[in-house]
Amino acid sequence: QVQLVESGGGLVQAGGSLRLSCAASGRTFSSYTMGWFRQAPGKEREFVAAISRNGVSTYYTDSVKGRFTISRDNTKNTVYLQMNSLKPEDTAVYYCAAGPHLVTSTTMYDYWGQGTQVTVSS
Repeated sequence: QVQLVESGGGLVQAGGSLRLSCAASGRTFSSYTMGWFRQAPGKEREFVAAISRNGVSTYYTDSVKGRFTISRDNTKNTVYLQMNSLKPEDTAVYYCAAGPHLVTSTTMYDYWGQGTQVTVSS
């Protein structure tokens, strides 16, 4: 089993940056694809980015391409989401998740963190 704990959220002005971190417990972190998802009030949870086990392959939803970067450090059991040029529409609770495949569907991820709030003011 994997336990995930996100950190790094907060309040930022539009155009600003934040870096989210997700620390994983256990010795099998490198065997999981890692993903970031977000959920805004009244909306469904949506895919943001994912990274393969070895960090070579990444995938992003169109709305964050060129602004967000996902990365991982398997020696630290941590995945990151660097968010630049933030927009008010990026406001949401951000969740990290672990799963077996590099996919965008929430149903394909087995383990989830508790989430961290990101608020972007205009």
